[in-house]
Amino acid sequence: MGGVNKPDPQVETLVDLDAIAHNVRILAERAGDAAVMVVVKADGYNHGAAEVARAALAAGAREVGTTTIGEAVALRAAGITAPILCWLNTSDADYASAIAADIEIGVSALAQLEAVAAAARRLGRTATVSLKVDTGLNRNGIPAVEYPEVLELLARLVGDGTARLRAIFSHLALADQPEHPVNDRQRERFLEFIAVAKEHGLEPELVHVANSAAALTRPDLAFDMVRPGIAVYGLSPIPELSDFGLRPAMTFRARVLRVKRVAAGEGVSYGHDWIAEHDTTVALLPAGYADGVPRSLSGKFSVWLGGARRPQIGRVCMDQIVVNLGENEAGVRAGDTAVLFGSEPGHPRAQEWADALGTINYEIVCNPRGRVVRAHLGGDR
Repeated sequence: MGGVNKPDPQVETLVDLDAIAHNVRILAERAGDAAVMVVVKADGYNHGAAEVARAALAAGAREVGTTTIGEAVALRAAGITAPILCWLNTSDADYASAIAADIEIGVSALAQLEAVAAAARRLGRTATVSLKVDTGLNRNGIPAVEYPEVLELLARLVGDGTARLRAIFSHLALADQPEHPVNDRQRERFLEFIAVAKEHGLEPELVHVANSAAALTRPDLAFDMVRPGIAVYGLSPIPELSDFGLRPAMTFRARVLRVKRVAAGEGVSYGHDWIAEHDTTVALLPAGYADGVPRSLSGKFSVWLGGARRPQIGRVCMDQIVVNLGENEAGVRAGDTAVLFGSEPGHPRAQEWADALGTINYEIVCNPRGRVVRAHLGGDR
């Protein structure tokens, strides 16, 4: 296949692994003596789970977190040897594959622990488990009323070698409001859960509760390890407070398909929601809501093209958007690159999309999909 040149993709995301490393170093500095677990669920927040994990571990992170067993096993298959925790599985999940791959299993219900034990006995191996406790999020996690029964079973499993207790962990509900009293209440409850486990003869190797927001603002919640997600990818969990020196890792961009003139009085795109007030020049980009540009963003954003911000006009279509070059078209031609959001000076930011849509930056970087091609830059690849 030598000598064959692949055409550039029409629409792509570029992920800067050096930015990932930079962000991990910031988080590690904030964490002090606590270790850093990088969360790479949902394919690394759409940045590439294995690539992000490798870059983060090389930058000093010690562990990796996922939601499902499938995500964790895929990381093992990709060569990730660091500890991996998964924490969102049903009682009939494939726990045997997790145990065989030395995956740490987060348990949040008695039925899950029973299923893990059964799988461990079938394999003749010790399962590594962590207890996810509910300190107030009231979502996934063992509630206090069920906790003693879980501990009694786990103590028996540890005693006969069926299981090893690695950690006790929880998740915060209002960490993006650092001074909210619920954070202190959850901390107190977390300490109570740890104390009760010790009363049952169970001593966790480590405990952790801090997500990105807590890792950056609440050192008292660092415990033995912090568990950041969105901050790893360079997006602030509290954008109204600070960017914390983080560098966005993802750039979403598209190549110009064509440039054309639109006469005064002519409408653009479906419904003619936008009508030219005077003769103008527009550029067509091959990215639409099928590629992760929300239709509800129509007319509410701009792109970086030809050295300037260019407003998007008309409705966002399934495959296309149109941007207005005006009279200052700066020599824009078909094949030029437009940045929908990125990290360089002048580039629109994912946070701008989130603000325009009344959502969070997490959702924005998870959007690019379908025909979007992902590539990685930097790092030791």
